[in-house]
Amino acid sequence: MNAEKFIFCLEAVADSEFPENTQTITGLEQLALQGIDSIYNYCDSIEEFEERLGALVYDDKHFREYEIIYFVMQGEEHSIQLNNYYYSLQEIAELFEGKMKGKIIHFANSKPLDLRQEEAQYFLDVSGARAISGYGLSSTAVGSLPLDQLFFSLCQDESDLAEIVELLHQKNYAACKALDFRLYY
Repeated sequence: MNAEKFIFCLEAVADSEFPENTQTITGLEQLALQGIDSIYNYCDSIEEFEERLGALVYDDKHFREYEIIYFVMQGEEHSIQLNNYYYSLQEIAELFEGKMKGKIIHFANSKPLDLRQEEAQYFLDVSGARAISGYGLSSTAVGSLPLDQLFFSLCQDESDLAEIVELLHQKNYAACKALDFRLYY
């Protein structure tokens, strides 16, 4: 696998002192068998969320090698939720502050992603990210993990975002439509 194609995953868990084996971990293990490497971490509070992202951005010597930052957490259209605290995408963009150059920030469908064009542009401009993606449908009953895996696989082979979205729809149109896949760039 090319060095610049790693995935960094941060998942919200109920208690970080007693982390559980989640479907996300299993999905990332399946991707590893396909040659798509990832780093998995978890958090249960805003403080841990900021700490994990700070360690990623400032301390991880392989940070430049991560192409996708994958968030698996609940929330609303414009925010994530950790232990009844809402953290806005604007705050996340400001936390990244230009450090996400060339990266795709992807949200699992445990939180919907519904941004107006100016909100998406603000996030991209402030964070420096190449794109932000996720789903319009939030559901705990129907997970996005299989479609996430396909999206990550396509990102390994293709660099053109429009082409990635087109291929994703060609390969699994029904899931893209049902989950309302969205990509802002």
